[in-house]
Amino acid sequence: MPLKHFANTGRMLANVRLPILCLMLVLSCLAMAQQGKSGAAKTNSTGRYEGTAKNKAEDVITVTLDLTEKEGAFSGEILSSHGNFTISGGSRQGDEVTVNFDAGGSPGTLSLRLTGDKLVGTWSAGDDGGPVDVKRAAAPEGGAKGKS
Repeated sequence: MPLKHFANTGRMLANVRLPILCLMLVLSCLAMAQQGKSGAAKTNSTGRYEGTAKNKAEDVITVTLDLTEKEGAFSGEILSSHGNFTISGGSRQGDEVTVNFDAGGSPGTLSLRLTGDKLVGTWSAGDDGGPVDVKRAAAPEGGAKGKS
């Protein structure tokens, strides 16, 4: 009788271990999925970027992009040697960033890829456009725009 009792105990332990093992596996997968989500949130594109752009005439344009990304919405300003432009919106899908701006009454678009501390891509407004390459820079001292 003790051998039969021991065999039943072994089956009960096996029946308990399998569900616990499955539960641990599911919890591990959920934890890894949450880490992936928080990693994506860390690559927020908010910041001040400085660099250059070129137009169709191959003119080099100095660019400062003050970009704010909050809850999927974009705002800010583009300061350039060809004028200043208000950011009117945009979107982001992973590392692909699209910024819309008012180019003096007509819509303009920046189509960029966020790679580390750089935004690289193209711009277009009306019949003009070209490449853009900007790098994250320190915010100006005092944090106030338009300060001299």
